[in-house]
Amino acid sequence: MILNLNENVTKNDADNLIKRLQFMGFQAIALQTGQGFSIILVKGVDQKTDMKLFSVLPGVLEIKVIDSQFKLAGKNAILDKTIVDVRGLKIGGKELTIIAGPCAVESEAQIFESARLVAKGGAQVLRGGAFKPRTSPYDFQGLGEEGLRYLHEAGHAYNLLTISEVMAIQQIDCVAKYTDILQIGARNMQNFDLLKAVGQIKKPVLLKRGSAATYKDLLMAAEYILSAGNSEVILCERGIRAFEAYTRNTLDIAAVPALKELGHLPIIVDPSHGTGKRSLILPMARAAVAAGADGVMIEVHPDPDRALSDAAQTINPEVFSDIVVSLQAVAQIIH
Repeated sequence: MILNLNENVTKNDADNLIKRLQFMGFQAIALQTGQGFSIILVKGVDQKTDMKLFSVLPGVLEIKVIDSQFKLAGKNAILDKTIVDVRGLKIGGKELTIIAGPCAVESEAQIFESARLVAKGGAQVLRGGAFKPRTSPYDFQGLGEEGLRYLHEAGHAYNLLTISEVMAIQQIDCVAKYTDILQIGARNMQNFDLLKAVGQIKKPVLLKRGSAATYKDLLMAAEYILSAGNSEVILCERGIRAFEAYTRNTLDIAAVPALKELGHLPIIVDPSHGTGKRSLILPMARAAVAAGADGVMIEVHPDPDRALSDAAQTINPEVFSDIVVSLQAVAQIIH
């Protein structure tokens, strides 16, 4: 069950309301939406519970009994779509979000040059992996905390927000220390302990769809983060595994309108992983924006052919700049 609170309810009011609900024998979690609207998820409600108990509580505007499995990620949870505000960048708002940078932080010089070039090309967020989940144990695994420090310093130097993947619970504090957004990769989409752990921190989380995950699977994964107390969740479509072998994955553009129909969370599309081919990034990024995506994530490297990971799907800064211009034009048309 969801309790929507009055707009003038303070954090202290919400905390007191939670204590009262707990005294009544229920579990309760307060969430702050991107629009500054508070909701409380109440657990332990059944058919025998008298709803009048909640309607008289101070600050309660509306009671919603949600039958859907998507208690918080679904459309019924909040009054409007979620906008995730990351230090002034409103992901899910009117402005198209551009996330760009190399697959991996390889050196201080490489990430600083990448930051300079993607900032010049129109990105607002710098990406770069410091902990790299690789299929082969012999491939480059990332620089760890050293790489995160380089990423943070490069982002600060060029006024870019930063994002990097967290692979394990013990990495969360380290990644959160250096980045503005935590990324949960496709391989960890159903690592439920990790999802619950990032749900307990107050930092935005970009959740990538698993390679064999349905829309329901993705939304239920988001539900783990939301129900743990973190309302700042961004979904990411990055392609699913299908029969076709020409592309690395099959980029599911239909996921964008479908997930917006089912839920309220902002959606980013990653055409780099979605196709695995440089030549396909521009048309698929255009298609994503035309379908209503709130942004794109693109792998960019100063010298793509020398990239230590994902070279085949990485583009150079000049191509990236042209892509951003094209995407801004598409976004202007559909808005």
